[in-house]
Amino acid sequence: WRRHRAAAPGGAGRVCVAVLGDLGRSPRMQYHALSLARHGRAVTLLGYLRDRPHGDVLRSGTIRLGGGGGRGGVGPKFFQYVMKVIVQAIQLLYTMLKIDQPSYILLQNPPGLPSIAVAWVACLFWRSKLIIDWHNYGYTVMSLSHGRNHPLVQIAKWYEKLFGRLSDYNLCVTDAMKEDLWVNCNIKAVTLYDKPASYFKETPLELQHHLYVKLAKEYEPFKPRTESVSSTADRSAFTEVDETSGRVIKTSGRPALLISSTSWTEDEDFSVLLKALQGYERYINEGVELPSLVCVITGKGPLRDYYNGLINKLHFKHIQICTPWLEAEDYPLLLGSADLGVCLHKSSSGLDLPMKVVDMFGCCLPVCAIHFECLHELVKHNENGLVFRDSDELAEQLKVLFLGFPTLEGKLHQLRKNLRASKQLHWEESWDQTVLPLFGQNE
Repeated sequence: WRRHRAAAPGGAGRVCVAVLGDLGRSPRMQYHALSLARHGRAVTLLGYLRDRPHGDVLRSGTIRLGGGGGRGGVGPKFFQYVMKVIVQAIQLLYTMLKIDQPSYILLQNPPGLPSIAVAWVACLFWRSKLIIDWHNYGYTVMSLSHGRNHPLVQIAKWYEKLFGRLSDYNLCVTDAMKEDLWVNCNIKAVTLYDKPASYFKETPLELQHHLYVKLAKEYEPFKPRTESVSSTADRSAFTEVDETSGRVIKTSGRPALLISSTSWTEDEDFSVLLKALQGYERYINEGVELPSLVCVITGKGPLRDYYNGLINKLHFKHIQICTPWLEAEDYPLLLGSADLGVCLHKSSSGLDLPMKVVDMFGCCLPVCAIHFECLHELVKHNENGLVFRDSDELAEQLKVLFLGFPTLEGKLHQLRKNLRASKQLHWEESWDQTVLPLFGQNE
């Protein structure tokens, strides 16, 4: 799974970790950088700095951030795309050639056009080694908006296969992708499953309360349901401070907290969730004993305004939906506070797995996930979550899981118990076993 090339004579300790995208929304590449720093490597982390990376990255003394990058231009779409690729290639190459000499460049794909070719040229210049971390295929992501037979998609497919073979080492996110890379691209890779960082864990009740009160200042669904003589700083929709003991307790009759996260792109159809919520509301109106729901959908992306428009047309009595963008440190706290996660990610290639589910499992949060080809490598139906195929099936699962909520018995509790007992590896242990050996220890 490597192609031999002379080892770099200099820069032995430095690694360039690069993504042609937003660093704040590239958690796996941030984790790579943190793991390398933990093992004493000097790291240059390259990417766009639109959303703030995690505080651990910013506080690290051995991770240096670099970035920039332009967007599209004017003119016909094809011309815009070609110009964008040329501009990005020049910017990225200039950036990679002015950093301190790395012994390795670790590159995220996608997006691979033009970053794989640029990183390869930079590696020739520095006499360093190229590692590609395959999260998916760029051409299958492009095909969602252009169609599989579009000339751009075909060019991207040819390009990815050709330049992907020029890497020294390859990582990928599933065994299905590992096999596909070998059979269809003649590329040998090692599977590094996404694992939760150590800060993805169940959130203690006091921290939950502080988070809810903070979010209540901006988002209606987190505000206390009823007026009370006690200060609203001591209450949220889910928690309150007991006046006698001064301890945080969960409010009686609290709503269930459902969370989903998304980058609001074509590979996630949120109308499936909205239809399922309509079905859930119908069950309540028919007299089924179900709690009211607060549904939080976090993230940023191109289709956010479109779906917010659909959400605003819905008039639920028992369900509230909000679509916040959370600070990096608040997201794991909210996952660790929720009752159920929902995942609508459908892989464009059928070969990658949703990171959001990995993070949810780190927080021992059961998940309902929409079915696609290799999902079984992560979600085990009836063990750590449930798999659904359409909105009707999801509505039925929500009914089964929340029946009699918030009593501890029942399906939802069993799934959470299974997650607590599974003792899964966190990112650090998994990375040390799989990736650390690639970076020669005695350079």
